[in-house]
Amino acid sequence: MELSNRTVLIIGGTSGIGRELARRFAAAGSTVAVGGRSAEALTELSDEGIGAFGIDVTDGASVARARDAVLARYPELDTVVIMSGVMLLEDLLDPEHFEAAQTTIETNLVGTIRVVDAFTPQLVRRGAGTFVTVTSGIAFLPFPPMPAYAASKAAVHAYSEALRAQLDGTGVSVVELIPPAVATAGQEKVNPHALPLDDFAAEVMQLLSQNPTPDEILVERVLMHRWAERDGTYADLVVQRSKALAMLPGRQG
Repeated sequence: MELSNRTVLIIGGTSGIGRELARRFAAAGSTVAVGGRSAEALTELSDEGIGAFGIDVTDGASVARARDAVLARYPELDTVVIMSGVMLLEDLLDPEHFEAAQTTIETNLVGTIRVVDAFTPQLVRRGAGTFVTVTSGIAFLPFPPMPAYAASKAAVHAYSEALRAQLDGTGVSVVELIPPAVATAGQEKVNPHALPLDDFAAEVMQLLSQNPTPDEILVERVLMHRWAERDGTYADLVVQRSKALAMLPGRQG
């Protein structure tokens, strides 16, 4: 992927990984816009020269309005990165978990589908472009305290594979970004082994710049998750990660 001459929209780019990638695409010479819900963050990014658009991926009308506004300002849009997502703890022994599960699926999976649907006509019409979907190492090696998060990201992986197959021949590619735990959004507080954001972003940009760009962007730290089943480590790692169930409020004491 050429990083210096693209027009990139990052949905969910107001914080964390999305915000850092927005800045790196801009530094590489691309035109960059972000979409998100935080008005304060959008103002800050706008002050940096990055296009800023309000969007809520759980609301179809909001997605449609944002699409129209983005394409009016950036008719040459060729890259859409879909970062929006939530990570919520769930105790499956507590019926109250369902609300968290529903929010997670609506944001992470259905939100991704909404954004893809909104921008597919633009990219197909151009005959060239890239969707970057974002899953997680947890899609391939579940983290038991976050069951719906794992399920949603596994679903986005499968959807990405199907999307790539259906867009074959249109000139539109699908790249799946698969992060490990990254030291952002409080991850560094619960996981001292989380990968520093700068290190993660630098490795991602290097992998994106490869020719051809890999279908899956896998930084070194996430390989143990992605290939756990192949490598025969899956069962032991799930048992190890299940110890984190002690962090659930209902399991403490």
